[in-house]
Amino acid sequence: MSKSQDILLEQRGRCGVATLNRPRTLNALSYPMIAELEAHYIKWAEDPFIYGAVLRSASDRAFCSGGDLKTIYKARESGKLDTILEKYASEYQHNWTLDRFMKPHVALMNGIVFGGGVGASLYGTHKVAGENYRLAMPEVRIGFFPDVGATYFLPRMPGQLGLYLALTGNPIDRADAYALGLLTHCIDATEFEEICEALSEAEPVDPLLDNRHTDPGPSSLMAMQDQIDRYFSQSSVDAILSALDDASGEESDWAKETATTIRRNSPLSLKVAFRQLTAYGQLSLDAALALEARIAYAFLTGEELYEGVRALLVDKDGSPNWSPAKLEDVSDEMVDAILAAGRAPGFSPTNPFV
Repeated sequence: MSKSQDILLEQRGRCGVATLNRPRTLNALSYPMIAELEAHYIKWAEDPFIYGAVLRSASDRAFCSGGDLKTIYKARESGKLDTILEKYASEYQHNWTLDRFMKPHVALMNGIVFGGGVGASLYGTHKVAGENYRLAMPEVRIGFFPDVGATYFLPRMPGQLGLYLALTGNPIDRADAYALGLLTHCIDATEFEEICEALSEAEPVDPLLDNRHTDPGPSSLMAMQDQIDRYFSQSSVDAILSALDDASGEESDWAKETATTIRRNSPLSLKVAFRQLTAYGQLSLDAALALEARIAYAFLTGEELYEGVRALLVDKDGSPNWSPAKLEDVSDEMVDAILAAGRAPGFSPTNPFV
């Protein structure tokens, strides 16, 4: 049973079912919710009667909008940031737990899947997208950085598509996500309840989902890969923007729009994300999560994230005062300091199933 109504946890026959239930926040993940998920996945893994697990949403609008940033902001404003710093790495541990969970784990997703929602679903065995699925890693828009394993999965996308998604924060649909390997199946949300019922009876998961899968159609993102690769295969964010600014011909409108999108984002976050993905993109998932815990600590104890959250979620003025305000004022030394191991408590994901 659940400790709160924010997440509903139940055993339905031979299936463990977790339902995200914070519709007013688009299922933003709080640390208590992550702790409940972690405890139940470990319990379900150890129970021989449980065939597998399902993660789903009670909302038609969103699977999960990411981490509960507003609560983090309020904790800092009230002088209680230490309570957040004690728990923040638990999200990265949960990502690793999901990767090590060896039973079928089916994420049933419709609506938005942003940031922490990607981390809560990507590492399971089966990722199912409904017709309104939209995925994004929009952290640079709020003065943060792509985390929950993005250091691992974004650089493994074809060409420069991962870097493009990180620097723009743009969403993609299920056709794009399926082509990128972020999904295993595309099934309309009207069939999600039938899938839960079948799994409660331990119906074999692969034929269950394969028989319901529908072709999502061509990926518009993949169709643009050559174009994206040309502009994003530069040596720095500044060089990418310069290449976009110099675009001409039929690509000029797209290039101008893309450059405008990037320039709205935090200059500090942009340069951290670029270094993160280009210099550390060969890390294993557990090493990537350990790196991200250090980077997250730097942002949580800094100013940029809170200014981004203020502008987006608190005052909602849409006008963050980034510091530094200009990309050229973000030095390599600033980025070095954020990535430095000494800035944070050590964290190494552990396998709870060993």
